[in-house]
Amino acid sequence: MVKLSAPSFWFRPQVKLWPAVLTPLAWAVARVARCRMQRKGWQAPVPVLCCGNLTVGGAGKTTVVIDLVQRLQARGVHPHVLTRGYGGKVPNGTQVMPAFHTARDVGDEPLLLARYCPVWVGGDRAVTARCAVSAGADCLIMDDGFQNPSLGKTVSLVVVDGAVGLGNGHVLPAGPLRETVEDGLARTDALLIIGADRHDVERLAQSRNLPVLHAELEQVDAPEVLRSSLYVAFAGIGRPEKFFEGLRSAGIKVVEALPFPDHYAYNNRDIARLQAEASRLGARLVTTPKDAMRLPASFRQNVVVMNVRLVWRDPQAPECLLDTLLARQA
Repeated sequence: MVKLSAPSFWFRPQVKLWPAVLTPLAWAVARVARCRMQRKGWQAPVPVLCCGNLTVGGAGKTTVVIDLVQRLQARGVHPHVLTRGYGGKVPNGTQVMPAFHTARDVGDEPLLLARYCPVWVGGDRAVTARCAVSAGADCLIMDDGFQNPSLGKTVSLVVVDGAVGLGNGHVLPAGPLRETVEDGLARTDALLIIGADRHDVERLAQSRNLPVLHAELEQVDAPEVLRSSLYVAFAGIGRPEKFFEGLRSAGIKVVEALPFPDHYAYNNRDIARLQAEASRLGARLVTTPKDAMRLPASFRQNVVVMNVRLVWRDPQAPECLLDTLLARQA
């Protein structure tokens, strides 16, 4: 099976050699990122909430976006989501149509988000924002794009996976950071740590007087029939181990866990291997909602899709964040 491609030293601060060797390149990347973010983006006539992160890879942003979309809708707001559409091939400013588009067209995350509200894909967020506003959006949520200067942000929420934190603290390629911590936190309005804060990220944020929010990603309660079966779990997300750990915490009997790279496009050979492995172990297959978007419909019906939900430590924290978002634009 395909293994994850992120270098292990990115998440091992005790490893000094490779970060030292790659430091000149990291300086160049940080300088380019800093210069790029000095450009002024288009200011939308509606509030813009950016859910981004400082590192490459997943931190749970899409689940956060879904949660905030539903909270805004409960207030009578009509949010639209703007996202890059990783791996897609449709033109910039395309609205996602789940009945028409596939993950190869628009990416997996946009298809998942389109279940909840209108979604627009494209690397130029100013273009997608104009399309969304023209279509009736009275609030925009950016799924990623924190390092994209083309659209001005009303509020920026940086999401951190508490299990891995900010890695070794170095910028690409010496580490997983897209920009320096100092540059990123200077543009941040609040920090959301998902899961236990194992790397003291909260202290780092508090030293810069940033509000810190906490939440957990929890598997949606599994019925007893799932707990009584054996499962081969597979996932091509930013950190597959988080999904596997969540399954086990929910009481799912995982007999084998198979990681794939983030946004991995499953082919017929992969599917045959997954089926053979499940058959060999007398187990069923289980995966994430995003992975399901990248499976052929004929195969998807044979795979259990385990959903997750966001549980906030302080139930009022996201509401206060949205109060700030809407008040700033008023």
